[in-house]
Amino acid sequence: MADSRLERWGTACLLGVCLVIACPVALTQLGGERPTVGPVWLWWVCYGLFLAAMFAMFVAERPGPLLAAVAVTAAGAVLLAPQVAWTAIVLVFVTAIATHLATKRTVALLLVANSGVVGVAAVLRDGSLVDVTLSAAIYGMLQGSAVWGVLSERRNAETGERLAVANAELRAATELLAESSRSGERLRIARELHDLVGHQLTALVLELEVAAHKGDGPEKVHVERARGLARELLGDVRTAVGELRGRSVPLERALQAIVVDLPRPRVHLRVDDVRPDEACAGALIRCVQEVVTNAIRHAGAENLWVDVMREGDGVVLSARDDGCGTSVLRLGNGLAGMRERVGQLGGEVSFDTRDGFGVRVRVPS
Repeated sequence: MADSRLERWGTACLLGVCLVIACPVALTQLGGERPTVGPVWLWWVCYGLFLAAMFAMFVAERPGPLLAAVAVTAAGAVLLAPQVAWTAIVLVFVTAIATHLATKRTVALLLVANSGVVGVAAVLRDGSLVDVTLSAAIYGMLQGSAVWGVLSERRNAETGERLAVANAELRAATELLAESSRSGERLRIARELHDLVGHQLTALVLELEVAAHKGDGPEKVHVERARGLARELLGDVRTAVGELRGRSVPLERALQAIVVDLPRPRVHLRVDDVRPDEACAGALIRCVQEVVTNAIRHAGAENLWVDVMREGDGVVLSARDDGCGTSVLRLGNGLAGMRERVGQLGGEVSFDTRDGFGVRVRVPS
């Protein structure tokens, strides 16, 4: 199951538990008893505000400012219904959510404050000193366990991101090194063909031409035929040398090797039938590597679309993700290096952060 689907199920379960917690209050009220220390409607208003703030936090782009509202309304719901001890579980949820959004100092303060709220609620329901102490300690430990779990999950996620980035960089470097090795070998073979076979065939053609001019007998026909064959063979060698020197890089295979098996984001790659030279292909490979790295580290994207196509006398790389984007783009070392690398080849790079993060690279080939 995809991570995004797991997150949606987790959010739904959390909101479901928050709704179920209100059931004891409703059942007590329906039974004719008073479950709160104040007006019952005040508790429902407080709890409704808590649910609204929780829902708004999950759908907001910047949920941090809503954390205080969630914490205050949750504490109010617990203090207004001290007889319903289960309502205190919402404080554990609040502390766990705060671990995702706030600093460690804020989380520690919130943990202590929520434990104090549980203790005060125990006092309001006429609990003994042992009851007050145990309630505060138990919910303090529950919150500590939730914080530990969230921090462990964040460390695992960060480790996974670093591994994914390192894997993408390693694959890009491997493809560039392999292509450089193949290119060097092709160049060596081309030089050998040109310097050895080509020169020997040229000398053979000249010798046969001299023999054809000097020969007058029936053997002249065979000499002329041999000279023609030698010339054709020399032309074939020159053609082979030219193809070896000018052979293009299989770009689609190299890019597929970079993006294959990435856990997140899902990369949708489409490469037209383009055959760039080695310098152009190297720049495009590095650009795709940087786009993938940016999507993993900064964008929080679920999907990344990468298209490579021929446009006029150049090759265009278009990439866009569905991540958070940014209102102000600051070029880090990776994006600045991308612009410099493409600029050295006479190309151009443009960025678009209005809806996710997008980049367009055009490199002459």
